[in-house]
Amino acid sequence: MPEPIGFRGVIGKSRAMRDVFRLIERVADSDSTILINGETGTGKGLVAKAIHAGSYRCDKPFVAINCGAIPENLLESELFGHVKGAFTGATAAKVGKFEVAHGGTIFLDEIGDMSPDLQVKVLKVLEEREFEPVGGNKTVKVDVRIIAATHRDLEEAVQKGTFREDLFYRLYVIPIHLPSLARRAVDIPLLTHYFLEKLNKEKRTAISGISDGAMARLMAHGWPGNVRELANMLERMAVLRGEGELGVSDLPVKLRDSAPEAGETAPMPMLEPDFDEDGICLSTAVSEFEKNLIYQSLEKTDWVKNKAAKLLHVKRTTLVEKIKRYDLQKCA
Repeated sequence: MPEPIGFRGVIGKSRAMRDVFRLIERVADSDSTILINGETGTGKGLVAKAIHAGSYRCDKPFVAINCGAIPENLLESELFGHVKGAFTGATAAKVGKFEVAHGGTIFLDEIGDMSPDLQVKVLKVLEEREFEPVGGNKTVKVDVRIIAATHRDLEEAVQKGTFREDLFYRLYVIPIHLPSLARRAVDIPLLTHYFLEKLNKEKRTAISGISDGAMARLMAHGWPGNVRELANMLERMAVLRGEGELGVSDLPVKLRDSAPEAGETAPMPMLEPDFDEDGICLSTAVSEFEKNLIYQSLEKTDWVKNKAAKLLHVKRTTLVEKIKRYDLQKCA
């Protein structure tokens, strides 16, 4: 299996993900508040951890809490803690997530699901770096960096009155948008091999790889559940198969019957041009696309140049010349 390509635990080589990696590098060591937006399953939590790992707070706590998974009447206590006797069942004082994260980073996942009342309290922490535990009157000061995430359109929520405008602008200092897996299909083979290697270690499976036919169907799927859906599907396939190569017959029925069969070849990912204000150099873009095609043909044929040349409909001598020009080498 090829070596996965990524950045601090986030796997990807697509243009969209490389843009995300560059943004993480620029903002990680600042204390600016970050709002990560993306569909469910795109890896918002992994990006938050990558930001924390690249900051000067990396040796301090990283505390994550899913605001949409905890009932509203308990979420306030989880975030800010409570004093003994604050409510029925509060038999002892409890330290909240903000205090636990002191000196480090707190990750507020699915903040778009937070109630308006709690939004006010979070806004106060952002503005004043202090809060009061539930039922208490003593102010607790904290030094935390806040990273928030949501799959919702918060600007639309502000317009509808379900999310506070002042909190939105406090969070929207540095926005990071994560693309859906369907928009970064070039990353599917990388993610697949990464997850299969991980499963072999953690689940004691012995999966050697995945067939071209099965990969073609993975590439053609729409992935409404994004990377999480891919990871869960591969775990199910690997555990049930146990060992050897995953094939079309190992796929769920919905994928098995919905992809092209002729040739059993994965569709070629679209080139992602890097347009900016100055435009793009056509010759450079064409060279990059050619380089990518040649590398993929070599990988597909296990670096047998004769076979790769046939796939590309060029002479072997032409292919060898281009391999030298682009300095292409087989990964160890």
